[in-house]
Amino acid sequence: MSDPYVSKIAAELGLNPAGVAAAMNLFKEDATIPFISRYRKEATGNLDEVALGKIQDRLAQLKELDLRREAIIKSLTERNLLTPELKLKVEGAEVLSKLEDIYLPFRPKRRTRATIAKEKGLEPLADLVYIQGSEAPSALAVPFISDEKGVKTAEEALAGARDIIAERVSEDAPARARLRQLFSAKGIFHSKVLEGKQEEGAKFKDYFDWKEPAAKAPSHRILAMRRGESEGILTMRIEVEADEAIALLEPLFVQNGSACGKQVKEAVTDSYNRLLALSMEGEARLETKRRADAEAIAVFARNLREILMSSPLGHKNILALDPGFRTGCKLVCLDSNGKLLHDDVIYPHSGDGASASAAAKVKKLTAEFKTEVIAIGNGTAGRETEEFARALKLEGVIIVMVNESGASVYSASAVAREEFPDKDVTVRGSVSIGRRLMDPLAELVKIDPKSIGVGQYQHDVDQGDLKKSLDTTVMSCVNSVGVELNTASRELLSYVSGLGATLAKNIVEYRNSNGAFPSRAALKKVPRLGPKAFEQAAGFLRLRGAKNPLDESAVHPERYEIVGKMAADLGCSVQDLINDAALRAKIEISKYVSEGVGEPTLKDIIAELAKPGRDPRKQFEAFVFGEAQKIGDLKPGQKLPGIVTNVAAFGAFVDIGVHQDGLVHISELADTFVRDAAAVVKVGQRVNVTVTDIDLPRNRIALSMKPNPVVGPREARGPRPEPAGPAPARPAFNRQARPDPRQRRDEGPAGSMGEALKAFMDKRRN
Repeated sequence: MSDPYVSKIAAELGLNPAGVAAAMNLFKEDATIPFISRYRKEATGNLDEVALGKIQDRLAQLKELDLRREAIIKSLTERNLLTPELKLKVEGAEVLSKLEDIYLPFRPKRRTRATIAKEKGLEPLADLVYIQGSEAPSALAVPFISDEKGVKTAEEALAGARDIIAERVSEDAPARARLRQLFSAKGIFHSKVLEGKQEEGAKFKDYFDWKEPAAKAPSHRILAMRRGESEGILTMRIEVEADEAIALLEPLFVQNGSACGKQVKEAVTDSYNRLLALSMEGEARLETKRRADAEAIAVFARNLREILMSSPLGHKNILALDPGFRTGCKLVCLDSNGKLLHDDVIYPHSGDGASASAAAKVKKLTAEFKTEVIAIGNGTAGRETEEFARALKLEGVIIVMVNESGASVYSASAVAREEFPDKDVTVRGSVSIGRRLMDPLAELVKIDPKSIGVGQYQHDVDQGDLKKSLDTTVMSCVNSVGVELNTASRELLSYVSGLGATLAKNIVEYRNSNGAFPSRAALKKVPRLGPKAFEQAAGFLRLRGAKNPLDESAVHPERYEIVGKMAADLGCSVQDLINDAALRAKIEISKYVSEGVGEPTLKDIIAELAKPGRDPRKQFEAFVFGEAQKIGDLKPGQKLPGIVTNVAAFGAFVDIGVHQDGLVHISELADTFVRDAAAVVKVGQRVNVTVTDIDLPRNRIALSMKPNPVVGPREARGPRPEPAGPAPARPAFNRQARPDPRQRRDEGPAGSMGEALKAFMDKRRN
């Protein structure tokens, strides 16, 4: 690993170079971020997952920059254009935009007005004019008049010369840098509705004539405008004052007020209007898109982490119900490990006879399978089914509503078909609802994270970046909690550090053929699972009831010897150390410090001995909604308990049990000004809200978390204490309205940024 990478990254991120170098070396050995942050603290100087992620991302960016640099040098060399001075500039470029600016004049290009002028032999005239001497431009142009070359007049010759100068201006690196800064600082988003699209694009009405500074535009508004543009409803521009832009350029090229100077000035104006404005706007569009993507992806990843780390119910016998009116409620009985024992259909909402039959069946099944919890999906008929279940008054049985977003995706997936080949999608969906209550993390890893329903404009952001971020988040959560080796699904195991899909499949197949693993060491017998994979994975795998108690903990097998020595020095067993806090208090950590093991690791070991295999997730607490079951039951001023289902830049969506989430605008989250909604609420958080307004025609509910909110229509409550701007178009947000929560999520363009820029520029040129 080259030293320049280390020093540059360390300086940029404010980190210790030695720690950065160690992290980069571990990445080179294919070590994962969870493994490095948990088991290589001494090597990196105790860098956490966030810092390691930043190092990894910046390293990838620098490598990409160097690859582009190499490609440019190769291209210039092959075309005999690489001079020592040019090579020095290329090698010294530290950002991609500067590198591309340097290469731009030498990039192979299609036939332009400037190249046509050069073909007519007008480049020497352009050079003479650009000198801006005292000669008359018309006199300089006379020698270049040629019927043979198609230059009939002096003015035609000068027009060609100006085209050549205009192209030079457009390819000048300092000029582009100035304009790039101007567009970044003073660019204005301006969206307009296309003629005749007002009715069709009603969901984008806030953007029919909208302006705001590009530098301050939040992610959701940028993506909403782009969505409107892609759907053919809006046009969107990033504008700056042309006069200001030209005024920035002229000092770089116009040397005096001579006649030739005026020709150059005219060329500069033409260059901006015809070439640079389009190019700079395209760059600004891409840059704001990248920023919007990054913000939206960060919101999604943060929300995903919260829902994956939701409190697990644990090992309980569950009766799970997937509610429905006409088609009935799909019912499954699961044992404490999530194994399907029985499935059926009941019709509690189809009349007195059917309701009585359903009640009798549920009572019978809860007794037969010793049901401890009834899990009810929160989709259509969810609240009515909850009311039915509570009316049964089943002693000792807890009733819990479960967010079923994504259950239908699992039920129709290859994973579900493989697990339940002889069951239909309704049974699989019900199983997913029950298991999700037992352990949200273990169940949700079976579906695409994008289907969980906590994203913002997820189909509009860069899909590669989104997948990388979500996969990293899932892996972090899985390894933070740990995985039970003898019961984990293939999908859950695939996220364990060092394993992946192939080794996870091999582990499950070996387990099915040979029975439960008696120890972590037995994992080495799995085909193709080598020493490196074992080193990466072992510490995150748990074996309940293993002969060696450390196999139940997060203590890595490579440190078992140290724990054994601690026990031996105290004259006790490892199990005694785990059971007796007084014995652990006698351990002198300094005695066990060595070259490879420092105090951070030893402190982790002691903490793990106190609570082997501890689950970092909060303890489960049942939640009960208020009495309102549908939007028509709500009244302004009504106070209700709710669960946060999604957090966005503009506020939070809260499930209050009426099949339609309400919105707590960011200005209604607290009495004080809130800049970031995520600083106040998190997905899965239980909150108390007040209904401030109900819009029945549009099926919208406005909520407030303020102690004493102002109730009434938005217009009657005065301005919001936040930067001005409309909320995003609701249909473009991934959290959709019930009562049909399983409908396909919104779609949108997912092409590459290069393709998007090309399409935009082609459209403008045409």
